[in-house]
Amino acid sequence: MAIRVLELSGSAGSMGTAHGTAYADDIRRYADDRIRLVMSGLWSGNRLGRSDVLAVASSCLQFHEEFSPDLTEEMNAIGRACGLTPEEMIVVGGFTDFVDAVRASTGGPMPPEVIEDDCTAFIVPDGRSQGAGYFGQTWDMHDTATQFVVLSDLRPVNKPRALVFTTTGCLGQIGMNEAGVAVGINNLTVVDGRPGVTWPTVVRKALEQTSAEDARDVIASAHLAGAHSYLVFDAEGVGFNLEATPTATAVFELHEEVLVHTNHMLSDATVGLEVARPPQLQASSEARLARARLLLSDGDIDEQTLMAVTRDGEAICQIGYDPYHVESCGAAIMRPQTKDFWAVWGLPDQNEYEPFSLAAS
Repeated sequence: MAIRVLELSGSAGSMGTAHGTAYADDIRRYADDRIRLVMSGLWSGNRLGRSDVLAVASSCLQFHEEFSPDLTEEMNAIGRACGLTPEEMIVVGGFTDFVDAVRASTGGPMPPEVIEDDCTAFIVPDGRSQGAGYFGQTWDMHDTATQFVVLSDLRPVNKPRALVFTTTGCLGQIGMNEAGVAVGINNLTVVDGRPGVTWPTVVRKALEQTSAEDARDVIASAHLAGAHSYLVFDAEGVGFNLEATPTATAVFELHEEVLVHTNHMLSDATVGLEVARPPQLQASSEARLARARLLLSDGDIDEQTLMAVTRDGEAICQIGYDPYHVESCGAAIMRPQTKDFWAVWGLPDQNEYEPFSLAAS
């Protein structure tokens, strides 16, 4: 199946309105599904009423507004166009960070089903790829999310154009801008969640920058609601991986070897904030990390190499199973120096990558 492409341009409000209008039914269904998951206690640890869920979301709104008024307006405009409140948009867009904030507010236990085991990401330095490196990753999530995947071609006023892999109703998850700044993520699960900014807004603001250093600084400055590993890479060959939680950040700099990250902490500065991971999921994250490092350990690397890595059936291309139901819902590969972008909808080993470009015509 081909990935859907959504072209958006203009002001923050007009982009949000077009997004919400184009996928109104999808966004409402996705929001209802995610709010019900939080209410059930499956992801939040305690059963909650809908008003309680939205009260936690409301406590996050001021941090989004302070961090980026424009992106908050775009998010709210998506909601207005499809009949959802700003609080509901927080849940549908930033779910995996939002549930960290919910658990912190309720003191709920940590059900094993909520331990994120989502995404294998890698930065390939210039020296391993004939002078022009790559960023790539799978996007792994609950298998019900695959149907909502979309690629946004964003052309905001007075900001860089960007191609963004995301889901309907979400500002952005993985992307690259026309300045050659690429940003991606891995989910992490921590004990220090709080009301704050959720990760899609952080990704999009990072994609407004013109260098990896500036994107790194934007991420490090955010008052985060939950934890993610953020990977940034630019056309100059500069790259970083940030294990960023609400109260601590560890930064790994790209050097001569491929930088790989999955879903467990690698830094002494952050590992103490990670929840106790079920052995099965810890083994999965460690296996994907080791497998990607092995597959990328030797020789020149190009986009075909990276596509094959995302299709690896031994560890990396995930298929859902009880009780976790996490699968590779898609993947993206980017080459900042050339502005080339490849995206695939659904399981990479069952679908074809499609080429896109941000190069000036």
